[in-house]
Amino acid sequence: MKQFIFTAFFLFLLGISSLYAQLTIKVTAIPATTPPGSSIYMAGTFNNWNPADATKILTPLGGGQFSIVLYPPNGTVKFKFTRGTSWATVEGDANGNQQPDHETTYNGQAKTVEVPILTWEDLDGNNPAGSTAAANVQILSSNFSIPQLNRSRRIWLYLPPDYQTTTKSYPVLYMQDAQNLFDATTSFSGEWEVDESLNQLFAQGDYGCIVVGIDNGGASRLDEYSPWVNSQYNAGGEGDEYLDFMVNTLKPYIDANYRTLPGRSTTGLMGSSMGGLISMYGFSERQDIFSKAGIFSPAFWFGGTNPATHVATHPKLGASRVYFLAGGQEPASVTQNMQTVANAMTTAGFNSNEKYILTPNDGQHSEWFWKREFPAAYQWLFAGAVSATGEPKSDSELQIFPNPAGSWVRISGLEAQQKATVQITGNDGKIWRDTTVVGNAPFYTGDLPAGFYVVRVKKSGDKWQSVKMVRE
Repeated sequence: MKQFIFTAFFLFLLGISSLYAQLTIKVTAIPATTPPGSSIYMAGTFNNWNPADATKILTPLGGGQFSIVLYPPNGTVKFKFTRGTSWATVEGDANGNQQPDHETTYNGQAKTVEVPILTWEDLDGNNPAGSTAAANVQILSSNFSIPQLNRSRRIWLYLPPDYQTTTKSYPVLYMQDAQNLFDATTSFSGEWEVDESLNQLFAQGDYGCIVVGIDNGGASRLDEYSPWVNSQYNAGGEGDEYLDFMVNTLKPYIDANYRTLPGRSTTGLMGSSMGGLISMYGFSERQDIFSKAGIFSPAFWFGGTNPATHVATHPKLGASRVYFLAGGQEPASVTQNMQTVANAMTTAGFNSNEKYILTPNDGQHSEWFWKREFPAAYQWLFAGAVSATGEPKSDSELQIFPNPAGSWVRISGLEAQQKATVQITGNDGKIWRDTTVVGNAPFYTGDLPAGFYVVRVKKSGDKWQSVKMVRE
């Protein structure tokens, strides 16, 4: 009798265990083109592939993520996601075409499967809303919490083209004013086309980089993008809290949920105008986190003498790169203030090869200018950051960019008026160029045939340095 009771109790527990064993499906990201407030449905072998099954609506988790719990029979489970009305709203692959069935094996034990939704077939780059975001741009969250400021913000995520097909880990660039980075429909006066530029560079051999775009706060933009209060505008003063959000809330989330190279040598900041101000402050204040910063048309004037003083009093902690850009058509004070901050880097112990200053004569305080200059800035900032095998590398002093070379290239590591002898030699030993360059002035490579070259550079009073260059 006791044996019977024990057996029955064991079978009861087994039944309870089987009853509560579950398959959890978690959506880790949705496309940028997803209409606000959309419900995410699931169709598969467990509901006769019904694309509008009201019992299979995923639960929003926040942060652009959703989940659903299933109790399917043991065996192969196949599924897809829709927005619920019909198969016309089904998910697509990275190019907006048909997405193969997701598939997993379920054996009755608790299991969690994580997948991103890459695109919607009916809402690709030519969707009715007019979105210009590439297929590999997603809205991570429409209301990502900023606990330091008791508010929330939309966060965009660009993943390299091979993210879904490899196990690579990537450098990460955190960018401000995300409304203007990827999508013309959300921009103020045109987009930077960060996604198109990085996709093109990837096709040319670039390793790839994750970009995290943070929308500005509109009315709170001036407050968040400056740690210093500007009494004339009665704004600013929340920069420390905003930086704390990037460092202690957003970055840990990104590193935990995506394949990143989280070290300082592979992590950067970038922004324009007020976004340039907070990016420079963030770099200088948290050199333990960021080793790279792209500072476009910075609004250093907003902080008075504070930006330069802050940089000068925060000594260099490690190898770094800061790319300064301003336009010749901007007020002269923009370039002057930028140069003052760059000089402050020298006071803080940074070398000349760790900063790059560019002021094209035609440049304006405008998105079209920043869009044009973004690819070269990105290449210089992340040149040599990652090896072909995915290992972080330390920066070398000599770099040619862009590389692969276009019609014109520049050399990093030269002071503004410093002269250097440049020789370019082909694989056959032929010397294609023997010239002198001054500072960051470009030199012509448009006549070089496709192939590999060795570029030798000799600065005055220094030794020859060599670097490989590709011409496609």
